[in-house]
Amino acid sequence: MSSDSSNTLSPRESGKYIAEHADHVTIEDAGVETAAKLVLEVVTASSDGRLGDRFRAHPLHPQTADPAAVDWLFFVTTLNFNFWAPVSSTKYGVRYGGELYDGYFSLCAAVNRALDEGVPLTDPAYYSQLELGQLRQLLRSDTETEIPLLEERLQAATEAGKVLVAKYGGSFAGCLRTAGGSAQRLLRLVTDEFVSYRDQADYKGRRVSFYKRAQLLIADLWLCFDGQGLGHFDDITSLTMFADYRIPQALAYLGALRYSTQLTELLQAEHVFTSGEPMEAEIRGCSIEAVERVTAAARRMLERAGRPADHARLNSIVVDNFLWGYRRQHVKETDAVPYHKVRCVYY
Repeated sequence: MSSDSSNTLSPRESGKYIAEHADHVTIEDAGVETAAKLVLEVVTASSDGRLGDRFRAHPLHPQTADPAAVDWLFFVTTLNFNFWAPVSSTKYGVRYGGELYDGYFSLCAAVNRALDEGVPLTDPAYYSQLELGQLRQLLRSDTETEIPLLEERLQAATEAGKVLVAKYGGSFAGCLRTAGGSAQRLLRLVTDEFVSYRDQADYKGRRVSFYKRAQLLIADLWLCFDGQGLGHFDDITSLTMFADYRIPQALAYLGALRYSTQLTELLQAEHVFTSGEPMEAEIRGCSIEAVERVTAAARRMLERAGRPADHARLNSIVVDNFLWGYRRQHVKETDAVPYHKVRCVYY
């Protein structure tokens, strides 16, 4: 799949275009306002906290802001896709520090477990040469369910590692230096150089992009480094939310997204969509546009409250992080709204 940017809409443009032409997903203003009020409560309550401190507050995240953290974030993000299991099945899980983790955190736990065992798993020189049996052992599950798409994860890791070794001094920090503090330059570099990050689709005559993992990588670097040093990006607000399967679920639960009867029936039946098909693209694209609207609404609320200076702390990354955390904190309630399911490397 080509990453030709000249004919491809950016994620923000894609969200707007898809929302304008969608047949099965509608953005509801009342739900946008509801989500914005919730976001504002969190932003207001945490206005004095450093983003980096909040990122490092999770025990599985890097506790330093250095090149080792850069390589940890790149490796984890390269493998950070597709953890869902059918409703009746047990999820892939990894026990670490006395706690059993699932989803994204199961991957973090597995990587940290390997590092504790003396395996240099986040070193591109190491993972560029990984074999399937090695990766299976390193990502072994502590439940009855193995990690999905293991072969695809191996391919993503080895391809990325080889590029870093050959062109960027054996570290993703080399890519950061090449990008020179621009989120958009780094986004283009990542989607050009690393095949598994080329998260695009064709929708109603246009080439659209979502770039979920590429944008998430940049955002996590920004958060980890508190916007300083290797994590400084002059244009960080140019990123959108990270279109996966859980943020749309949260948006639908809050009433910001409304699905057609046909789409709802497919979701309830646990239909597995194909990456890039129209309904799947509409869910993801409308989620991007919905978060843009939530962010704008929350900023208007800040202005009305006489706090326009807090705009710098309120962007699509912060809103995405809030919605992702909100879904995890309200699992039973949000699971009343089924999420869409896809088996792919993009999210």
